[in-house]
Amino acid sequence: MLTSHSRPNELRRIMMLLGAGSLVLCGLAAVSPSAAAKEKYTINPLTGTKYKPEPEMGQLLVTLAALGGKPLDTLTATDARLQPTLVDATNAEMKKSSMDTDPGKLVSDVTTTDATLLADDGAELTATVYTPTGPGPFPAVVYFHDGGWVIGSRQACDLTARTLAKEAQVVVISVDYRLAPEHKFPTAWDDALATYKWVATKVGSWRGDPRRLALAGEGAGGTLAISTALSAVAAGLTRPRAVIAVYPLIQTGTSTESYVDSANAKPLNKATINWFLENTLRSAADKADPRLNLLHAKLSDLPTVTIINAQIDPLRSDGAMLEEALKQIHNPVLRKEYAGVTHGFFGAAPVVPTAKKAQSFAADQLKEAFKE
Repeated sequence: MLTSHSRPNELRRIMMLLGAGSLVLCGLAAVSPSAAAKEKYTINPLTGTKYKPEPEMGQLLVTLAALGGKPLDTLTATDARLQPTLVDATNAEMKKSSMDTDPGKLVSDVTTTDATLLADDGAELTATVYTPTGPGPFPAVVYFHDGGWVIGSRQACDLTARTLAKEAQVVVISVDYRLAPEHKFPTAWDDALATYKWVATKVGSWRGDPRRLALAGEGAGGTLAISTALSAVAAGLTRPRAVIAVYPLIQTGTSTESYVDSANAKPLNKATINWFLENTLRSAADKADPRLNLLHAKLSDLPTVTIINAQIDPLRSDGAMLEEALKQIHNPVLRKEYAGVTHGFFGAAPVVPTAKKAQSFAADQLKEAFKE
């Protein structure tokens, strides 16, 4: 108990202790935020984000950087199409390991045929048809390449298309839809739907079954796959059994978690996505079109959707948003996010084991969708 005589001394001791405690707390406050900030803002030089790549992905990024590409958002579309890509880096890595880069030798038991189809406006489109060995009839998958609707080609996705054809035992039809800015929105979307219509009537020529169809694509092609599935149902065409969307763009906002933490990601960043959209769209009003802003589309018309995302990608959150939207309406959906890899990893299966796993996962989902 404090007496009247001891109270002043005790109070002084308490005040001294409190003062010392305050200094300690102030010291912690001075140290902690900077330590937290250091942790928060440590940027991995290979990925341009806080995320560390897995070893094989990191090596692929080193090889890509050594090829000397320029930021796409500083170039014209014509020049951008000449820049090195992860496909080029993958081939370079394979050559360093003395691997054969011929897709036909890497994936055997798949035959290919080039074919021509007509778009709705009469333009000729070229597609490659990949057919696995066997009598068939096989289910058919329409595949759309990546590249932000501005760059890319069916040839760049050749190995992926072959792999899916063999592993899923499906006929894969990969098309060169027309690119922007020469052909603005919605040309690529119209070409995608025209391809689906064509496949539904012609795939029997390659031992395909027109009753069992699906859609798949990477990046911009993933967006086309989802949109085409919706357009096919709206047009009364054969309902697709499944959609495989690999890191698709789902909406046109840029404030999501992944747009923030991967704003400067490599090889795809926020500035490049904006550049793709600026080249593709006729005006800002197109951003609201449900063929592009898919969260406002009639998602209940979709079949089972499989979403594959990369951790190091501004579009990672888009996949999560689509997953949540589909769950809200009880539409079958499965999303898998792969850590330590970047946008574009899916086609690097020969040198990135995680990509091989992702391709096998996609093939398994297709096989499941086509079960009778």
